[in-house]
Amino acid sequence: MAYRLPIRAATKAFPRGVARIVNGSRNYSADAAAWNLAESTKAASESPESERKPGDPLQSMKNQIYDDFVAPNPDPAPDSESAAMVNEHLPYMVATYSRPGPVFIQGKGDILYDLEDRSYLDFTAGIAVNSLGHCDPRVARIVASQAQTLVHASNLYYNQWTGELSKLLVEKTLEAGCMHEVASAFICNSGSEANEAAIKFARKVGKVVDPSGEKYEMVSFTGAFHGRTMGSLSATPNPKYQKPFSPMVPGFKVGTYNDVEGINDLVTEKTCGVIIEPIQGEGGVNVAKEEFLVALAKRCREMGTVLIYDEIQCGLSRTGTLWAHGNLPTEAHPDILTTAKALGNGFPIGATLVTKDVADKIKVGDHGTTFGGNPLACRVAHHIVLRLANPKLQQRVLDKEKLFVEEFEWLRKQFPETIGEVRGRGLLLGLQLTVDPTPIVTAARERGLLVITCGTNTLRFVPALTVSGRNIRDGMKALRHAIRTNVKPE
Repeated sequence: MAYRLPIRAATKAFPRGVARIVNGSRNYSADAAAWNLAESTKAASESPESERKPGDPLQSMKNQIYDDFVAPNPDPAPDSESAAMVNEHLPYMVATYSRPGPVFIQGKGDILYDLEDRSYLDFTAGIAVNSLGHCDPRVARIVASQAQTLVHASNLYYNQWTGELSKLLVEKTLEAGCMHEVASAFICNSGSEANEAAIKFARKVGKVVDPSGEKYEMVSFTGAFHGRTMGSLSATPNPKYQKPFSPMVPGFKVGTYNDVEGINDLVTEKTCGVIIEPIQGEGGVNVAKEEFLVALAKRCREMGTVLIYDEIQCGLSRTGTLWAHGNLPTEAHPDILTTAKALGNGFPIGATLVTKDVADKIKVGDHGTTFGGNPLACRVAHHIVLRLANPKLQQRVLDKEKLFVEEFEWLRKQFPETIGEVRGRGLLLGLQLTVDPTPIVTAARERGLLVITCGTNTLRFVPALTVSGRNIRDGMKALRHAIRTNVKPE
């Protein structure tokens, strides 16, 4: 079945999703009337007092428009083109996800467009992936250029960009004052693969340190999410993810996140590796305390245990430093660091950074990948790392964090019984709610804002690091209206 793709044309500056030109005709959504009402309200407010009729409902009109905002982007109807496309494709797709109705076909910066030619302000960035925004023009040019030069030749041979990217990751990490003993990198295709490599490397180190084979246990923590492959899933102690595929890989233990007192009993002579997120994303935007990470690293050194920081979501300047552990003393730096997500800005790639001590214990044939390190992915990532490592960008991330937090605090004053604490750093932020956030996520999407959840009743905000201040404010307005449709202000 052929589907009509929207033709984009310049229109009057309607709010997102209100009215757009579609295939030459103006397509008004449910909120077009609200826009017209707003225009009338504006005209009325600018007219002289003497021209207003008695009982002029100006203030109530303003309240209707700006406080009780009509949903401008209702999800596609059952008879829409989007629904027709989904219904045609769905039988051929393994049902691993439950998705809402919109079908996205185009993106630019902070904005996504769907098949119905409606626009959405994206505060998800592909789950902390598109840190430079959707379809960054410089990234697009590099993809096009390298795709015409060399895409793949396998790891049986050298290519220009695998080594260039590895070198850059090491150099920028050291320049940033992070992972002070980093020496080399293994390039792969995804976050799960990066964590699988880290787990395997830790197991190999354990075998070298203790040839008896008794040093094989891995430790992860409550609230963790490290991936869905069997090794990384075994380090993700969430029954929702583990139970359908049990039993897990043997040798995995679980500790309590931020529990300093439990570290000594948790990490023993049998522990080959400890994997932890300095800031948990999926688990609820939980930040590891400095004293906890320092104590954990100290215990790992005492036991000859490899310390792994999973910075797949929190790394690459999302917290305002190149790596989230950048504010820690050197004694708390990791032996292995994993990264992915923002590394490719949407192009699949991951990396596992290791110290020389770890690297020296990995031999040819111990690990490998077919697609990992291909020239196309590595050239894209090389460009992205150069840009994300820019201190000016990192400072802007911190500035935008302040703006988000200010908006959150204002929301908390409006809805004190619904909104709890704000967690996170930089542009990895969580807003704790006392209610199920699902209806709020839906209402926000219907107002042109995309947000996601994590943990228990937590809204997660991971926009592009390039998001503008204006879009932050606009997004917060949409969120306020979404909350108000579900919760009465106090």
